[in-house]
Amino acid sequence: MISRMAMGEQTTLAERKRAASQRLILGFEGTSPGPEFKAFVAKAPPAGFILFARNIEEPAQVAELNKELSALVPAHSPALLSVDQEGGRVLRVRETPWPPMRWLGNIDQVQTTRNTAAAMGAELRAMGFNLNWAPCADVDSNPDNPVIGDRSFSRDPDVVSRHVNAFLDGLHSAGMMGSVKHFPGHGDTAVDSHLDLPVVDKDVGDIDHLELAPFKAAIAHGVDLVMSAHVMFPALDESVPATMSSVILRDWLRNKLGFAGVLVSDDMEMGAVRGRYPLEQQLDLATRASMDLFLMCKSLDLQVEAWETLIRLAESDPIHDDLSTTSMGRLARLRDRHLKQSIRVPPLAVVGGRAHTDLANLLELRGRA
Repeated sequence: MISRMAMGEQTTLAERKRAASQRLILGFEGTSPGPEFKAFVAKAPPAGFILFARNIEEPAQVAELNKELSALVPAHSPALLSVDQEGGRVLRVRETPWPPMRWLGNIDQVQTTRNTAAAMGAELRAMGFNLNWAPCADVDSNPDNPVIGDRSFSRDPDVVSRHVNAFLDGLHSAGMMGSVKHFPGHGDTAVDSHLDLPVVDKDVGDIDHLELAPFKAAIAHGVDLVMSAHVMFPALDESVPATMSSVILRDWLRNKLGFAGVLVSDDMEMGAVRGRYPLEQQLDLATRASMDLFLMCKSLDLQVEAWETLIRLAESDPIHDDLSTTSMGRLARLRDRHLKQSIRVPPLAVVGGRAHTDLANLLELRGRA
């Protein structure tokens, strides 16, 4: 890579500050952002925001909250307004009892999965979201896995691949972006990465055949976003987890699999990484590995530290400056594809409405194993 500095160019401090803030997706506690959080956002407008159950009371409140968050950032860089709405155990808005993805895999009709995702997407769109951190592209290959299980469509990578793409199609039809996760696969772990660092001790051939198959299918299908896993894969990189690994993210995901979209970390506050490595090392290695965005889901202190660290890295190393500029280009293209055109917003009444509740109940009857 030829750096901007080598070409006689250098970003200004203001540009580096903006680029650093645009590489963060922020969460907060409570049902509205507090004054300290809003003050930080005014100084460092992020790429977007993520909501959790702790932020949600009911649909009308969520819609107003998303409007408030959207107004906190400049209109020329519209916010990614995101949520984990997978179904089953991972359901932040619960008005409709959307099932776990395993039930859709059990039914194994891609049109049913597409229709379900479209209905879920319509509800999210009605509440002001534009990005769902779903679906899981993990293959449920370990029965002792405490964190994936029925979040996965199947134990068969071919079934997972078909339904991942159908789910993405359904979200897109509702005007929603989707993101596949957790690359290169969280399905064969026996440890929850929210708590500790999982290790998948398999050879490269097995990983390529099983874990990577749904991600290959999604990339070939044109997926816009991929989320990394805080998981060790010693056969690929025995030094750091996937989120920080140039071998896994740059060499495999970008170069071998051909992913050119936006790469986002899982929450950097999870126990698999936080406190295990210095934050500067995490952000340095992940950026060099081609990570574009970092999820920082709760701690304002960590969010501020991450912003300041990203600025410092760009100031001290022209490679970081270049990589940050490249990430901003990917984010700009994502916004151009999905956030710059007018999209019909469904009425709020669709959330938990009769048609969607009936669909969810029917999926339970057909898909429960």
